[in-house]
Amino acid sequence: MGDPAHFSVRGGANPHTRNMLGIRKRVDAELAKKQWHAMAQTLLRFGNEVIVIPPNPNLTGLVYPANAGFLYPLEADSLTVSERVFYLANLLPTRAGEREIYERFIQLLGFRTAGLTCRQEGEADFFPAGRYMIFTYGRLERQRFVPRAGWPPWKRIYGFRSEERALGELSKTVRDRPIVSVELCLEAHYHGDTVLCSFGHNRESLLVYRSGISPKSFERLHSLFADHMIELSQHDAELYAANSFQSNSDGQLQLFMPEGISDALARAVRDRGVEPVLVKVSEFLAKGGGSIKCMILDLGPSEQMPKYESAKQFQKARSYQSVFKSQ
Repeated sequence: MGDPAHFSVRGGANPHTRNMLGIRKRVDAELAKKQWHAMAQTLLRFGNEVIVIPPNPNLTGLVYPANAGFLYPLEADSLTVSERVFYLANLLPTRAGEREIYERFIQLLGFRTAGLTCRQEGEADFFPAGRYMIFTYGRLERQRFVPRAGWPPWKRIYGFRSEERALGELSKTVRDRPIVSVELCLEAHYHGDTVLCSFGHNRESLLVYRSGISPKSFERLHSLFADHMIELSQHDAELYAANSFQSNSDGQLQLFMPEGISDALARAVRDRGVEPVLVKVSEFLAKGGGSIKCMILDLGPSEQMPKYESAKQFQKARSYQSVFKSQ
């Protein structure tokens, strides 16, 4: 997780960060910190290990490290550390400075790193689901204001974050698993992990917001996942219910989900053998356009973390407990 000390809206690069006039929103810093700590402590309570990425006053997006890249394979009992690589994302220009920090952070943990050249924003747009990897993309745009009829007489163009041509590069990193391409179509859901969430013992179940993806993409997902799909209502989708994070505590799966989701969705998740755990991160969604999963970089099961001495020292130095003893 990224230290929230400097969380604010600087770039205003998605529809959640600006009001209807296009003016960047102001973050309630104290509320954001309170929600961040509550989420970190909830993760710890269920047996997760939380390591904190240091803050940087010039890089406020560090609080959303899901965009840092992706570890492949994410879960690999039989592989050595040298057989697992963390692929660093090629981020939006306003966040490109984060890459150096993420690279240093990941290397200190003992993982090898490699860089992507196409525009692709990490596990927010590339993640496992059953026997597949799902890759989400949309049209890249030069972010700008354009005139329109109505009030206000302008609108802002945001576009999406990962480009379709990244598929070729990604295919070379996951030769052993088929990739399912999904086209995004709502700028308010600019990353795949805001419209899709895989969960379950083999991540075989899938939350899907149908309106956030193209009809052709929905048909393909339905043909592959069929009875394992749960369609999200508009209410749940707008809460970023798809932006949830799964963990495993002593054999029991939890899905950390945004507070306010419908009872029907909670029941549907529970019926699949996964326990919903509700967390309130409204300030991060309303002002920054990111929820629970956006605030977590998933490095897989803790027992599969590198056991290098440098990694142990780094974890001790930047573990949540050591950084925030008074919280």
